[in-house]
Amino acid sequence: MAKQPPISKRLKELRTEAGLSQKKLGILAGIDEFSASARMNQYEKGKHIPDFSTIQRFAKVLKVPACYFYAEDDEMANMIQIWGKLSPNLRAKAIKKIK
Repeated sequence: MAKQPPISKRLKELRTEAGLSQKKLGILAGIDEFSASARMNQYEKGKHIPDFSTIQRFAKVLKVPACYFYAEDDEMANMIQIWGKLSPNLRAKAIKKIK
């Protein structure tokens, strides 16, 4: 069986953590209510990959940076999620400490 694309995996993980149905997330991200459930199902199964503007809308609804959906590594995805929650001041401090 083919490996699931990171976008599909991350989308499903965040959607379920947020307690949203496929249809509800699709609608909140601007997908037509009559096709939202079917499109979300295809995205989560990896049959279709959403374009970047759609990913950006999902990111906004789910409160994560868009790049989160592209992270292949779970630890990196976790770091991106944490990074997205930091204030600009804390980000600057983290960068300085890492360097």
